Amino acid sequence: MESCLAVERELDRVLAKFNGLRDHSNEAVEELIHSLQSICNELQSGQDLTSTQSAILVQTVKRVRDAVQRVSTEHKELHGSVSKVGKSVDRNFISDFTAVTPDTFENAKNNNLLNEVICEHFLRQGMLDIAESLTQDARLEVDSSRKEPFLELHRILEALKQRDLDPALEWACINRDILIAQRSSLEFKLHRLRFIELIKEGTRRQKEALSYSRNFAMFGSQHARELQVLMGSLLYLPQGIENSPYISLLEPMYWEEICDVFTRDACALMGLSVESPLSVGIRAGCKALPPLLSIKQVMQQRQVASVWSSKDELPVEIELGKEYHYHSIFACPILRQQSNENNPPMRLVCGHVISKDALNKLSSGNKVKCPYCPVEQISTEAIQIYF
Repeated sequence: MESCLAVERELDRVLAKFNGLRDHSNEAVEELIHSLQSICNELQSGQDLTSTQSAILVQTVKRVRDAVQRVSTEHKELHGSVSKVGKSVDRNFISDFTAVTPDTFENAKNNNLLNEVICEHFLRQGMLDIAESLTQDARLEVDSSRKEPFLELHRILEALKQRDLDPALEWACINRDILIAQRSSLEFKLHRLRFIELIKEGTRRQKEALSYSRNFAMFGSQHARELQVLMGSLLYLPQGIENSPYISLLEPMYWEEICDVFTRDACALMGLSVESPLSVGIRAGCKALPPLLSIKQVMQQRQVASVWSSKDELPVEIELGKEYHYHSIFACPILRQQSNENNPPMRLVCGHVISKDALNKLSSGNKVKCPYCPVEQISTEAIQIYF
């Protein structure tokens, strides 16, 4: 992002200089044209030039030459500024990322996993033809059962965008038990939208709205406040909801919200994250690449490139922000290292937790003493913890 802003600032300077040059050149040319037309009219009269007219003509010719010279000089300066934009792009955007890119995907298994992630991303976006082409080209074995939920998801989303609630309501009724277990409010919000569509019609569909309100019976305890608002709006049907204190019910944000709620709950039901793992990985990579490239360049200049030798460990801490924190991270209080699959957190008999490496280093024979309390135990009694 900082690189983009730096190039944008350089481009803004060039555009400002170009606009100034254009305005100045237009004014100078118009003034010269006006002077030349005046002289041309005097020359067409057929009379001999007076000394004053000759002096004016000489001055005008000189002004034309000076103006052309000035425009040429300013154009050369502008050309130099334009070339600086290219240099700014080269300086801020490094095209060679191989220095910080491990050879992870040279492995056939990892390469197939990457292709599966890309294929799933296309399925999430509704690009079914592209996903099918990638499946064939990469020779992936994607079961049709994995595609069907995405097909249904996009069919319902497209219907919601067209303000058709029937497919979503049918899906919510079929999966009601699971949605209730997830404490989802999707079905209530779908019924609320249908009720609002009825009361928008005024008294003409009042009876139908009253009859439809029976669908809210199961939501009384969880959404009492919202139901009070919906029932109160019935009093203003004769004058129109748009002319009542309940005009906020007609806000389009409810339709925008229902698409997000449905996507979130449907992905949770399928055991998927709301956001595509590919898009999350790309955004995180864009934030992590600049500091990694900088530290790699410094390490090469100081001839300490061998320090960064581990593929599973970064030479510096990369802070991506809280929006990229998806699970708890355990850091061993003894070795100050984050746990991983090879070095998981271990719970001692006394309840204190340390890493497996720390447990091995603290073990003396078959016994280990807790570093925080006087309790001793056998090292095999430590239990691995899963976050």
